Amino acid sequence: MNDDGYRAAQPKDELDTRTNLLVLALLALLVGAAAGLIGAFFRLSLEWADHTRDEWLAWARGGTFAGFLLVVGVCAGAVAIATWLVRRFSPHASGSGIPHVEAVLRGELAPAPPGLIVVKFIGGWLAIGFGLALGREGPSVQMGANVANLIGKLFRRTWPDCRVLLAAGAGAGLATAFNSPIAGAVFVLEELVRKFELRIAIAALGASAAAISVARLFLGEGPDFQVQSFASAGAPTMPLFITLGALAGLLGVLYNRSLLAMLAVADSLSRFPLELRAAVIGGSVGALGFFAPNVVGGGDPLTQSALVGAPALTILPLILILRFGLGPISYAAGAPGGLFAPLLVLGAQFGLLFGMIARMAFPNTDIVPEACAVVGMAALFTAIVRAPLTGIVLVIEMTAAFVLLLPMLGACFGAMLVTSLLRNDPIYDSLRERTLRNPSRR
Repeated sequence: MNDDGYRAAQPKDELDTRTNLLVLALLALLVGAAAGLIGAFFRLSLEWADHTRDEWLAWARGGTFAGFLLVVGVCAGAVAIATWLVRRFSPHASGSGIPHVEAVLRGELAPAPPGLIVVKFIGGWLAIGFGLALGREGPSVQMGANVANLIGKLFRRTWPDCRVLLAAGAGAGLATAFNSPIAGAVFVLEELVRKFELRIAIAALGASAAAISVARLFLGEGPDFQVQSFASAGAPTMPLFITLGALAGLLGVLYNRSLLAMLAVADSLSRFPLELRAAVIGGSVGALGFFAPNVVGGGDPLTQSALVGAPALTILPLILILRFGLGPISYAAGAPGGLFAPLLVLGAQFGLLFGMIARMAFPNTDIVPEACAVVGMAALFTAIVRAPLTGIVLVIEMTAAFVLLLPMLGACFGAMLVTSLLRNDPIYDSLRERTLRNPSRR
């Protein structure tokens, strides 16, 4: 082709590129609205389940031993049904779903069939609603990605376009799960694709904005958690926040290893039916919920309690230990459910415990335990997921504690340094490798 022909072809190519980008942007808004609607109803259903579970447990405790047996049996049955739905209709719906989304975006696995949305919604509601310590964000992310893929196919987009929409839908799901639109978009770039791609960035921003616009019609405008107004952290406290982050890094390494070890134990028991193993876990969690109803479930009330400094120092370590063990055990059941919400519970409790001890050890500093609880959420998220920007933005949007940005940076620095020195892989990398070795694993 001569130079004149090349120059003549350029405007058409550029026009096609811009047109394609505009179409993707419009579809991203549609994807975000759909993901926001599904995610909002999922959140509302879980809130109703939590409220109903609390009332039911209170009633069952009045029946003494008969009530105990009822709680154990119903929880065991609910979790068994959730895992049966996964095994029978959509194996990729097991666990968080985020490792599967990452594998699809990398071209390592094919997108899941449409039935995943139904299985993820119902299975997640059963598992989390009946007490497993799992997060709503995993189902929301995977359902958002799945509906995005459906919309892409409906409008006959190519796979590169569907990939963009799938990533945007996943981010919209996270945004809806935590009422955090910016974190949803950052999560896509930092964790899902791990590089800046212009088309994905535009689609992710649009999808997250649309998702929150729709979700807030049902969920309200305010942040997920209420915290006090904090003063700016003074320079003498920064070493303490970095220390908090370093200790959170150690806790994160221990949590990751505990989670993978519990999954290995579940794999070693594969001679027993999946539903039976899930029923044992569900029944055990139900037994715990009978005696300590506030400890089980997704954990938002526990997080809110830590953020206002409510747990006493004498009881806080026990709650922390129980929730630390409950998370990996719940995840090993194979039911739909994520990791973010449970680790935010742990981060808030750990941060509050650190803050209380630091205030006693250094009474002359202006350390505020409740501020440490907020910072601890971002630090432990960073240690486990290894996505500090997502963690910081997520926690700021969930608490509106913008003044704690600098302490969060210091704590996340400490968490990243420790986990990197210990060469502990991010949890979703480890889970994605498991998924690739056996697609039915999460």
